[in-house]
Amino acid sequence: MKPAVSLMTSVNQQSRLKLALILGFLSGIGPLSIDMYLPALPTLAEDLGASASIAQLSLTACLLGLATGQLLVGPISDVRGRRVPLIIGIAAYAVVSALCAFSPSITIFIAMRFLQGFAGAAGIVIARASVRDLYSGPELTKFYALLMLVNGAAPILAPIFGAEVLQHTSWRGVFFVLSALGMAMLLAVLIGLRETLPEERRMRGGIGNTLRTFKRLSRDSLFMGYALTQGLVSASMFAYISGSSFVLQEIFHVTARQYSLIFGLNGVGIILATQVAGRLADKVEPRKLLRSGLLLASSGAFLLILAVTLHLGLAAVIAAFFMVVSSVGIISTTTTSLALQSQGNSAGSASAMLGMLSFIVGGTAAPLVGLGGKDTALPLAIVMASLVASAFICFMLLTKSRQRSQAQ
Repeated sequence: MKPAVSLMTSVNQQSRLKLALILGFLSGIGPLSIDMYLPALPTLAEDLGASASIAQLSLTACLLGLATGQLLVGPISDVRGRRVPLIIGIAAYAVVSALCAFSPSITIFIAMRFLQGFAGAAGIVIARASVRDLYSGPELTKFYALLMLVNGAAPILAPIFGAEVLQHTSWRGVFFVLSALGMAMLLAVLIGLRETLPEERRMRGGIGNTLRTFKRLSRDSLFMGYALTQGLVSASMFAYISGSSFVLQEIFHVTARQYSLIFGLNGVGIILATQVAGRLADKVEPRKLLRSGLLLASSGAFLLILAVTLHLGLAAVIAAFFMVVSSVGIISTTTTSLALQSQGNSAGSASAMLGMLSFIVGGTAAPLVGLGGKDTALPLAIVMASLVASAFICFMLLTKSRQRSQAQ
């Protein structure tokens, strides 16, 4: 279903860049919530008396909160509109972020991180759905690429900003900063973001209709193929996020500031890869772009296995990380566009399922990378390689036959 003409007129009256900035920062809630405290993860674990693996459960809790929150907010936004659920979610995010800073134990901290992710999920799922409300076809891919240009700055700036905050305060100060950022995003939404789903295009029905929508999506092999491909590759990045601070700081002895710079380099890779995908949207078939991204991720995962097992050194490990993480820019842009193309009024539910798979698989994989302790990078390499290989298999098995039948 094509977006209404009135909506396109509304978008033309707004600045395209302004819209991309607001939606980009909203979809950046995930990277901000995850990445800003990464340089503090080792000291946080020591302060709260937790092991590396238990401390990494705080990342898992946030990812699971982001996943389950999207499952709730996505369908609600299809029925109630995008703006009100978004405002409630961002306001709750600002409050819970502050509560994280007051956590007296690792158990309470993990619980607060789940609630933080749950509330912040509104920004991610509604930002994606709002773009689908306004665009279709190659324009949809192009705007997702523009969105990722803004969103890609979050992984670059968050750990660097987090490391700078740690120069002046403890890990608790990071969460006060996240609370302040939540308030800033809330203000931006109140002032600068209009409703993108008018009443005549909203879905009707209650929980039964929501369950039927999820059932339909789960049986759509083409949608699930793209969703699983994105989810598994994103999970490999979450595994990197969870384990890289321990691998680089404990094994290769880089400082917190050096780590944040290395982390930021990978964020630059995501931005560059995303813009390549956006510029080629009119010239190259999206599936070919997606296949190229998967080949880049597979090459990086293979290099990481070699670098760890053959002890090739820090440079090889950084290069492998860069290849896998950069590929997310191509894969996320193309899979999101391909998966949401045919979803129309149920874009919120479809967006929720896309996000859920990424965060559920990522949350499950995150603690696995720390099972070998702080002295080995092999578990991280195995988990990342396994996830990338699984993504390639899902892409080949679930999307190829349906794509052929649609072309005939």
